[in-house]
Amino acid sequence: MLTKTEAIVLHSLKYGDQRLIIDLFTRVHGRVSFIVPLPKSAKGKIKKQYFQPLTLLNIECDVRPQAALQKLHDVSLLAPLPSLHYEPSKLAIALFLSEFLYHALKSEQQNEPLFQYIVSGIQWLDGSSGHFANFHLVFLMRLSRFLGFYPNLEDDAPGVYFDLRSATFCASPPLHSDFLMPQEASHIQLLMRMDFATMYLFRMSRTERNRVLEILLTYYRLHLPDFPELRSTAVLHTLFL
Repeated sequence: MLTKTEAIVLHSLKYGDQRLIIDLFTRVHGRVSFIVPLPKSAKGKIKKQYFQPLTLLNIECDVRPQAALQKLHDVSLLAPLPSLHYEPSKLAIALFLSEFLYHALKSEQQNEPLFQYIVSGIQWLDGSSGHFANFHLVFLMRLSRFLGFYPNLEDDAPGVYFDLRSATFCASPPLHSDFLMPQEASHIQLLMRMDFATMYLFRMSRTERNRVLEILLTYYRLHLPDFPELRSTAVLHTLFL
C-alpha cells in the first residue's frame, strides 16, 4: 500500500553505477532504507541532490516489512534549506549531525515528537544568521530526552558529580569510572539551561566546546549499543573560536 510521509535524509551510499542506498528517518515509518535509481538525465523525477545530508523530503513509498531495501515511488522537497548545504560552518554541523543520527537512530520506530524535534532543529539552523556555535551541543543534549536518557534533575546542585551511566547528579563519585567531576558536571548543567534561542548568551571557548562534545559522545556511547567513533567530529574541532 502506497503511503505519503515526510522524511529526513540521514545517509546516502552509491550502489553500483546507477543506484543509491538512502537511509531516511520518516514521520510515519521511522527509520527506513531505500534503494533509488539515479536519473539518466537532468529531467529525471528523482534527483541526486535530494539526498544531501539532512534534506527534508516528501516521499511516497510502499514499505514492506520483509524487504531490507524499500522502493521510492515519488520524492520532492518538503522545505528548501537555502543556507544549510552552502555555508561552510553550517555544512560541517549538518555532516556531523547526519552521521550522528544515522547511528543514533539505527532501530528507531515511528516517533513523531522526535521527528518534529529534528525537523525544527534543522530549519532553525538553516534560518539562523549567526550565534549557532553551540547548536550541535544543545541539539544532542535535548535529543537525549526523546531517546530516554535525558539527565535526571532531582539531585542537581552546585558542586555535584554527574554519573554518565545513570544520567543522574550525585553528591559523591559513583563506584565506577564513568562520571564527571564537579567542574565538568557543570557543563551538563549549563547545557540543560540552553535552548536554540538563548544559547548565544552562554559563551564557551573552542577548547571547552570540543571537550563538551567529547563528553556528550561518551554519554551516547554508554546508552546506545555499538555507537561508533564518528569521522566528522574532526572538522567541528576546527570551527568557532
